[in-house]
Amino acid sequence: MKQKIGLAHGEGGELTHQLIQDVFVKSFGHEIQTKLDSAILPSLQNNMAVTTDSFVVKPIFFPGGNIGKLAITGTVNDLAVSGAIPRFITAGFILEEGFAVQNLKSIVQSMAEEASQAGVHIIAGDTKVVEKGSVDGIFINTTGIGEMNEKNRPKPEWMKNGDAVIISGTIGDHGISIVSARNELGLMTDVKSDCASLNHLIGELTNEVDGIRIMRDPTRGGLATTLVEICEDFQVTIELEEASIPVRRDVQGACDILGFDPLYIANEGKVVIIVDSNFVEKAIDIMRQNEFGRNTSVIGQVSTKGSGKLLLKTPFGTTRRLQRLSGMLLPRIC
Repeated sequence: MKQKIGLAHGEGGELTHQLIQDVFVKSFGHEIQTKLDSAILPSLQNNMAVTTDSFVVKPIFFPGGNIGKLAITGTVNDLAVSGAIPRFITAGFILEEGFAVQNLKSIVQSMAEEASQAGVHIIAGDTKVVEKGSVDGIFINTTGIGEMNEKNRPKPEWMKNGDAVIISGTIGDHGISIVSARNELGLMTDVKSDCASLNHLIGELTNEVDGIRIMRDPTRGGLATTLVEICEDFQVTIELEEASIPVRRDVQGACDILGFDPLYIANEGKVVIIVDSNFVEKAIDIMRQNEFGRNTSVIGQVSTKGSGKLLLKTPFGTTRRLQRLSGMLLPRIC
């Protein structure tokens, strides 16, 4: 097989067949797929949840992961924070002519490994090849299908004063790892992306803890933008304690150098949760027992209903209102 992707790999002929067999089938297998033009899924007992996403991260390999791992974790997490059990994923690949086959194999293998760890099946896909310069190496589009358990469905309509805001770990790791990997701004750090599938952590939490109001993965726009959206969508005011928000020292240092605010830096392996105050300690205990929740912290609370504001209490005793991210801070981080 050729070591570089050529336009003929996307023409549906012998090279396309070789690419599918040698790269995709070799990693993803045929456990559920058929040799038809569709995958025939087993019926699910409960309602389905569906999400779709596209991944254009630059660079495609970065500390802690690559575009393939990110495609799986991002899709899994979107389903999990909705209260669904991720079951199936489809993956579409747009490849640039000249892309190294070995890099594609590494990306696809990462996808297979992450899907296996998350307990999801990659069931269908598509590959297109475009002329050199039309795509930056590789873009991936996914669709995720999950099974809803009504008992575990978040209930944001039940939010009330005193509900606690919890974050599963340090913020800003992914965004800073991407900036460092680009070598554009002369930033040298050892920060690795937090890219991880959180469905097992979230499943453990929702199975054991009542009173989960809402869960979100604070990706593009960071923690602040995610919480502003919650405040506006459900007309609540949330007050954050800046001193309680966990930020790695090297992430904070990088933000200070670059003039960034870690509250607006992307994460790819964190979940922010609003939970009834009566269940906070139990929730924290469960989350800290999972490797992806060891640094779980309470960072604020719902203070008022009806106003839709996100407020930040600083260590100096002042309070400022946070808005959603405005403009372009870090393009192509996922």
